[in-house]
Amino acid sequence: MKPGRHQVSAAAEASYLADVALASNFDELLRRAEAAEQEFRRAQATAAPASVQYPLASDLDKALTDVTRAAYAAERAEIGPRGYEDRIFRRKAMATPAVHAWTDEADRLLTLRETHRLTGFPARPEAAALGAKIAHLPSPAGH
Repeated sequence: MKPGRHQVSAAAEASYLADVALASNFDELLRRAEAAEQEFRRAQATAAPASVQYPLASDLDKALTDVTRAAYAAERAEIGPRGYEDRIFRRKAMATPAVHAWTDEADRLLTLRETHRLTGFPARPEAAALGAKIAHLPSPAGH
């Protein structure tokens, strides 16, 4: 080790390697999320029953969760292993354009997932089978 070089712990190195492995799957996970969204939107457009839409909505939620986790892992991997232990190093690294790009992408995906969770899920098929009434908000004008 060179004098003045900070050596990271084995735990930080292991976390870093796990994040690098997850981040390497980002493109594939993003493609899966896009495909799941297209399939769900197609079911919505054809007015498929809730028993068809609900599993597709769940698949989209899982895909968005997976790709969001990969984006945050890519952000941490871009910072490097030292960022797991050294908060000053982490804060400085967070100010770089490469880390900003991953932060923006992760936040965009997280917002997409949360919006989907709040507004995208149809009524559960079990509710229809029980004959339960589900309250629906009126659609905004022009939509």
